[in-house]
Amino acid sequence: MLYDGGCPLCRREIAVYRDLVPLNAAQRVDYADVSDASTPLPATDGRTRADYLARFHVRRANGELLHGAAAFVALWQALPGWRWLGRFGALPGVTPLLELAYRGFLPLRPSLQRLARAWDTPAIPADLVADLRSDQAGETGAVWIYNGVLAVSRNAGVRAFAQRHRETERLHLQRINEVLPPLRRSWLLVPWRVAGFATGALPALFGPRAVYATIAAVETFVDRHYQQQIDQLASRPDHAALLALLRECQADECEHRDEAAASACAQPGRQPNMQPSALLRGWCALVGWGSGVAVHLARRV
Repeated sequence: MLYDGGCPLCRREIAVYRDLVPLNAAQRVDYADVSDASTPLPATDGRTRADYLARFHVRRANGELLHGAAAFVALWQALPGWRWLGRFGALPGVTPLLELAYRGFLPLRPSLQRLARAWDTPAIPADLVADLRSDQAGETGAVWIYNGVLAVSRNAGVRAFAQRHRETERLHLQRINEVLPPLRRSWLLVPWRVAGFATGALPALFGPRAVYATIAAVETFVDRHYQQQIDQLASRPDHAALLALLRECQADECEHRDEAAASACAQPGRQPNMQPSALLRGWCALVGWGSGVAVHLARRV
């Protein structure tokens, strides 16, 4: 079976077929992705790779090459669950009608491919799509936390800290956006921006120590959140690139946390081993709780 692996519609369909065992135990179905330039093409009638990408093709064991509706009918007849559709398609006069329907579909294929790509997540395991959605929402919120800090604080040290780390969060957001298509992202990005801005602006009203303590609280939560995903991917070598991305993001967030915690301790007038005020501890606990609620919502909406 020769298919276009660059087409998200084709990949989804092939994934269904791959899980099926041919009805005839002596048969097998081999899958060849002709979008891969290293995949050899059948030496039959001089067709180009573009020809194979344009239409669905099946080559029988005897070398006969079928395409379009006839290829689908031949494949369906060999697979459980599809056999009856294959038998129906093989009835006199039915295959030509299916071919007309297939030709009617082909002009719509590019538009459907674009729509499918907006949902397609080939670089992300299905059980981690929701977590990546929460990561994307979290990085969006992080950028806006620093926007909130910069909108309010006039402390030179705080502003330099916020500007530097905002650029890192923007890079995280850009890289996550590259693997998570738009239609798989949270629908609550506007509320996440508002919540992030408030999370940065409110402590900035109370001074540098409150800002640094807030960042440390947020990043402590983020570190744990990334670690959960890293643990899930650790034994999946086929997603090594995604694992490397998550580890890189986690390392940056831990650096932000540690720098914020050290900066909070180094504030003028703070005595060694001096505990944060009850108000600041309560605020940081609220920030941690709110981060957990945000992840819960972003994973689902």
